[in-house]
Amino acid sequence: MSIRPLGDRVVLRKLEAEETTKSGIVLPGTAKEKPQEAEVVAVGPGGIVDGKEVKMEVKAGDKVIISKYSGTEVKLGGEEYTIVKQDDILAVVE
Repeated sequence: MSIRPLGDRVVLRKLEAEETTKSGIVLPGTAKEKPQEAEVVAVGPGGIVDGKEVKMEVKAGDKVIISKYSGTEVKLGGEEYTIVKQDDILAVVE
């Protein structure tokens, strides 16, 4: 089963947040911050969205940084994904 986003949407798989601090302190699940780094799984076609032409600037496999609480989380086939608009992507990590 695969997932294909529409319009200017991007499907992401969030990368795990670090469980220990630099000094070696192990963080419990409640103290961890929501991860902001993710890997692009699929990209919509772009096109005309709200009367404006949208060119998709990311591709599958890119590592990106997203807004902290953006997107819609979905579970499909045992995997968790986040679907965001391209505007919610802040940067591509190179």
